[in-house]
Amino acid sequence: MTRRLDAGTLPVLAAAVTMLLWASSFVVIRSAGGHFSPGGMAFLRLVVGTAVLLLIASRNRRPFPRGRSLLLVVGYGVLWFGAYTVLLNWAERHLDAGTASLLVNFAPILVAVTAGLFFGEGFPRPLVIGMAIAFTGVVVIAVGGSGGGSNDMLGIGLGLVTAVLYASGVLMQKAALHEVDSITATWVGCAAGMLATVPFAPLSVQEIAAAPTSAVLGVVYLGIGPTAIAFTTWAYALTRTDAGKLAATSLVVPALAIGLSWLTLGEVPTVFGFIGGALCLGGVAISRRRPRQRGGEAPETAVADTPPPVRVPD
Repeated sequence: MTRRLDAGTLPVLAAAVTMLLWASSFVVIRSAGGHFSPGGMAFLRLVVGTAVLLLIASRNRRPFPRGRSLLLVVGYGVLWFGAYTVLLNWAERHLDAGTASLLVNFAPILVAVTAGLFFGEGFPRPLVIGMAIAFTGVVVIAVGGSGGGSNDMLGIGLGLVTAVLYASGVLMQKAALHEVDSITATWVGCAAGMLATVPFAPLSVQEIAAAPTSAVLGVVYLGIGPTAIAFTTWAYALTRTDAGKLAATSLVVPALAIGLSWLTLGEVPTVFGFIGGALCLGGVAISRRRPRQRGGEAPETAVADTPPPVRVPD
């Protein structure tokens, strides 16, 4: 019973925690962005995240990655933790929180296609149908507007670049997690991203001295919640499910981000936002389903539903 719970329920719960925390990050970035530069906020966020993750890792004492595994971890750390965070902060100076989350979450489509073609995950019917429905919801929200009303072409371009960085990071991380445990992979990746943003350190010191307490606490929250906790729960789930299926789950983030930005920032969603959000939620629910088993045959996702081997289990 315990084994079944760990294999099925815990990864789903871990993914749910990740999605909620990542959705909240779009709102906090939008709120604190008026007091911090994109690079300064990224550096401070990653300093906090690295410190928390190092504390967690020191209690687990897992082997440090080497060789190819280390290169993969450092690579996705620089791309996803470092460059992605800076560009997302910059994008949200030109986009409302909901639209930013929509553009970033084009990444699951890229991940699913790449994982299906090159990682041997295939294209299970529930995943394809669910992603099509969820992405339709994303398009509906994008066409109808999410309520922020401050978007421009620079922000849209930056948002699409962050989606590419996000997808690249997920795929490199998936490969690394075959050799490295999720906690070590997360803290080393975060540290690599922090080192990549060190050039912004002097500016961040000036900004934190002038920023209000609420903005400083927001950046601290970004480091603890959406970085340290969310990336750890994400890596935990990624070691136990397909990259494509887990990435599809993140299509729920725009709906959550739009709801949170409505409640906290007053960025009121349109009717299209509500309809699109419902489609996103429904599509993600479908994508998580297992295909039906046909008369004694193994389900077509038998390989995809089997967690990848991990040498050092969590």
